[in-house]
Amino acid sequence: MRFTPFLRAAALAGAFLGGHALAAEPAPPRPTIADFFNNPEFSDALLSPSGKYLAVRLGRKDKRDMLGVVELDTNAVKVVGNFSDADIGKYAWVNDNRLVFTATDKDLAQGDMRYAPGLYAINRDGTGFRQLAMRNGKPFITSGSTLGVRELLPWHTYLMDEEGAQDSDYIYVQDRDLSGPGQLNHINLVRLNTVTGRTAGVIDRPGDSTFWMLDFKGEPRLTIVRDKGTSSMYYRDPASKEWRKLGDFDSYTGKGASFRPLAFGPDGTLYVVSWHHSDVSAVYTYDINSGKLSDKPLVKLDGFDFSGQLIMDQHKLIGIRHLTDALSTTWLDPAMQAMQNEIDKMLPNTVNLLTLPKRRESPWVLVTAYADIWPKRIMLYNSETRKLTVVGESHPAISPNAMAQTNMVRYKARDGLSIPAWLTLPRNGSKNLPMVVLVHGGPYLRGSSWGWDAQAQFLASRGYAVLEPEFRGSTGFGARHFVAGWKQWGLKMQDDIADGTRWAIAQGYADAKRICIAGASYGGYATLMGLINDPDLYKCGIEWAGVTDINLMYDGSWNFLSDMPDGYKQFGMPQLVGDQVKDAAQLKATSPLEQAARIRQPLLMAYGTADMRVPLPHGTKFYKAVKQTNPNVEWVEYEEEGHGWKLPKNRIDWWGRVEKFLDKNIGATH
Repeated sequence: MRFTPFLRAAALAGAFLGGHALAAEPAPPRPTIADFFNNPEFSDALLSPSGKYLAVRLGRKDKRDMLGVVELDTNAVKVVGNFSDADIGKYAWVNDNRLVFTATDKDLAQGDMRYAPGLYAINRDGTGFRQLAMRNGKPFITSGSTLGVRELLPWHTYLMDEEGAQDSDYIYVQDRDLSGPGQLNHINLVRLNTVTGRTAGVIDRPGDSTFWMLDFKGEPRLTIVRDKGTSSMYYRDPASKEWRKLGDFDSYTGKGASFRPLAFGPDGTLYVVSWHHSDVSAVYTYDINSGKLSDKPLVKLDGFDFSGQLIMDQHKLIGIRHLTDALSTTWLDPAMQAMQNEIDKMLPNTVNLLTLPKRRESPWVLVTAYADIWPKRIMLYNSETRKLTVVGESHPAISPNAMAQTNMVRYKARDGLSIPAWLTLPRNGSKNLPMVVLVHGGPYLRGSSWGWDAQAQFLASRGYAVLEPEFRGSTGFGARHFVAGWKQWGLKMQDDIADGTRWAIAQGYADAKRICIAGASYGGYATLMGLINDPDLYKCGIEWAGVTDINLMYDGSWNFLSDMPDGYKQFGMPQLVGDQVKDAAQLKATSPLEQAARIRQPLLMAYGTADMRVPLPHGTKFYKAVKQTNPNVEWVEYEEEGHGWKLPKNRIDWWGRVEKFLDKNIGATH
């Protein structure tokens, strides 16, 4: 492999070149906390629709992130977008000549954020700048914009996640109608000219749309509308422009849905994901006219729900990106499979994901490479020269020779349910180790996948085994696994975590006397319930941003903003978590706040003052209660943070405290 320093000019602005060779050599000195928890030095890059140009986010320490464009044939680099008071946020190609981007501020946490992202457009050569939408209700006009304030779109204008057709100066943007934090009423879809700033109409919607999907030509073709607890899916006929209902389903549990939409193909085929006669979801085609799924799935994964995307050229489906334990690609196109094989030979130690431009007119393909021991790297492959070039690395200070391997394991819960989990073991030991049971948040989502994870790798670098259970209720492992977790907070979900801990002890991985349970959000709730339910199992607990009482999620009586949607509290939580009236006794029995006096183990707690998902009183009420009977409780409050720590300084401070707490309570000397 030869690395070509074509981004040398960009490197001066913060893009990073180079790579590591994985060698059989002694492990280097263990990385610092900052090496794990600083912001990524390089996070993303986007090929233009032709593949001739590369858009990159450029930045360096103590400088604002900028938007740069590389002309790949000449290696010429140009900074095309930057702010004096903000960083480049999201960005996307409008067409081969023009980009759109938003503003953000990497130096501000949730409590200090004072503006919406805005929307801007510029040509790849730096000309034609245009502000398109306001930030925080106020105009933010920089030199080069000629739009008047009245012509700007409102601050609640957002980019779509879909790339669109990328063949004109127009894009579709979302105008979100919001009545408060987390309270989305509906989304209007607006067609916008990125050169003139003028809108070309709002797409009619059949109801309160909360989701939109474009077809392969970039036109609105499907929407989902919500009415209280019921969602309905509609298809927009390309000829008549009329909406046709495809079906209804429960907005929060998905019950009643025969499928969820995935993508439209070049010929108009609708690809969907369905649990049709199966425990795991798979990819099917859906006939709009007959309303029927294809007889056989296009993609079905053994033991995993389908999660991924379809890869298409201008004419047909050429590949499928899918997630099992790790991401991988099945290519239907022989030439792309041959290219994948070639790149895998050049990068044998990583998962290598290939991204093609919309309309390929050049030899360049973007490659994202990663492994459990190797943070993400972004590269370019030239199919003519058959050479790889490193564009940037997310964490260049991390050496794979110092990292620990992560494996997916499975164990049996006490009722026989198979529970997937992630086990990370330190490099220099695999038996009788101090262990951290790290519980994911959500809880109704997938916790992790195979790859480099800062938290697990940091703990392993300090000598701890790390077990991350995908307890019942976690998604991605079949319908039965998901549904088994409904209304099981503090009950069978908690048992799954304890059963995994005992499995790790029985396998010889963990020292039964040196185990700590930890987690954030729902993981914080599970930490507290673990200390209550299984005091013999966990010597200590670490929780941040944790729920301390389910009833507080419903009706906390404080003057703190909450972004918990009212619809979820009314229609979703009673089914998934528990009904305040019908399940009142259960909610009381599974409340950490009600049972705080039972926790006698050392406990480390942290909350963000500006948290709108789990507002601060969850923490303060519990801290006051537990301190009455437990002197070994440490409290940390980050005034500017929200639901999790955005700022590197706070992540570094927090994990430094975690390291000291663990060393004191279950470290190697105990």
